[in-house]
Amino acid sequence: MISGIDESVLVALVGLFGGVLLGLAARLGRFCTLGAIEDFLYQGSSLRLRMWGIAIASAIIGSFALIGAGWLPVEKTLYLSQGWYPVASVAGGLLFGYGMALAGNCGFGALARLGGGDLRAFVIVVVMGFSAYVTLSGPLASLRVWLFPPAEAAAPQSVAYLLGAASGLSPVVIGLATGAFLMIGALASRPLLAKPAAVFWSLVVGLAVVSGWAGSAWLANASFDAVPVSSHSFSAPIGETMLYAMTSSGNALSFGVGSVTGVCFGAFIGSLIKGHFRWEACEDPRELRRQIFGAGLMGVGAVLAVGCTVGQGISAFSLLAFSAPVTFLAIVAGAAIGLRQLIEGFAAVH
Repeated sequence: MISGIDESVLVALVGLFGGVLLGLAARLGRFCTLGAIEDFLYQGSSLRLRMWGIAIASAIIGSFALIGAGWLPVEKTLYLSQGWYPVASVAGGLLFGYGMALAGNCGFGALARLGGGDLRAFVIVVVMGFSAYVTLSGPLASLRVWLFPPAEAAAPQSVAYLLGAASGLSPVVIGLATGAFLMIGALASRPLLAKPAAVFWSLVVGLAVVSGWAGSAWLANASFDAVPVSSHSFSAPIGETMLYAMTSSGNALSFGVGSVTGVCFGAFIGSLIKGHFRWEACEDPRELRRQIFGAGLMGVGAVLAVGCTVGQGISAFSLLAFSAPVTFLAIVAGAAIGLRQLIEGFAAVH
């Protein structure tokens, strides 16, 4: 115990803090992956994609600053310590992106909508969490492990460390320079600069991810118990939260449970501030069927890819993991395919 408080409670509070920030960013800053992709593909607006760029860049700068200060042990992070399977990243990303388009939200977005009273999002969250655990430790786990057996990596699975070993430069310098370069590129937009609130909430998302790394790393170092060094992701942690809700007397709190709860709570507060909270339900059985199928695909895809739009798209990206850009591009491609199918199908009907 630290200061008389159980480590599991402390790490859940770390997750809760960042989760609240993410929930507020979703509701007050309109920070959304699928929305950003739709805006870019069908409205010609890159504003929300640039918001993702700012979030990624700030998370990279913050994370490599932690690494440089010796506060973040990269060898203990999931994304850099395990061997990378490119096929899993591509297949999982495509499944996740396609499922996200069918469901109308990713896991993070569904949690944010649930916090605003959308009961359709509740169905997405439950199905995604269930399918993630089916793939992670349920009937599909043996097949997943057979296809992609977990293995420890000989070196950190990061572009910064690879380039550092090849050039002799410090990985920290490479990481900070990459983050700065991405930040300059993302900010090179007058429409974005004309909306300082969008920039602010993008930076808040980056802060949330960095706070996860910093808090969990501090607890891992200060605790006698094994505390995973982690940051935000919304695939398996959703299933973990469901499991904790059903078996809390025999289970401990975790970062993921705090993170998921925090997003819902932050989104709830944000929806009240905006005056947008209202109960909503699905009235179209066909829509519900599509959302359930999409949520199931997201759960499977996220486990295969070891993360979702936030897990791979920001948390893994913050460490410049090999898997991050590949998975993120695969998610975008899968979402584009799903959106095109939905829109063309709608146009054909009408």
